[in-house]
Amino acid sequence: MKKIIVWHNPRCRKSREGLAMAEKVAQEKGLEVQIRKYLDNPPTEKELKEVLKMMGIKPMELVRTKEAVWKENFKGKDMTEDEVVKAMAQYPKLIERPVVIYGNKAVLARPAEKVLELFQ
Repeated sequence: MKKIIVWHNPRCRKSREGLAMAEKVAQEKGLEVQIRKYLDNPPTEKELKEVLKMMGIKPMELVRTKEAVWKENFKGKDMTEDEVVKAMAQYPKLIERPVVIYGNKAVLARPAEKVLELFQ
């Protein structure tokens, strides 16, 4: 069975909204939802690069720049895309959420309705 994968942080309202939308779509389409609590099970650099490619965005577009760890360690530094990916892999709190993946497509589900773009 094909599944929708959600990189989820249960403490985040936007992430919960994205997950709810993914679950609604999955139910309508007869799909399974796989939740990945990415703070407990962080994506690797390779996984991040694959998802960024699916999303068609640059690494900085997926970074939570208001996080303290970003401000303390990376803000104002001239970083390559690989260095930004490495930072997200090392500090998964920097990854914007929720990331929703289906097949070879991925979206940042902010707002939650962006999940629908995976099926267009």
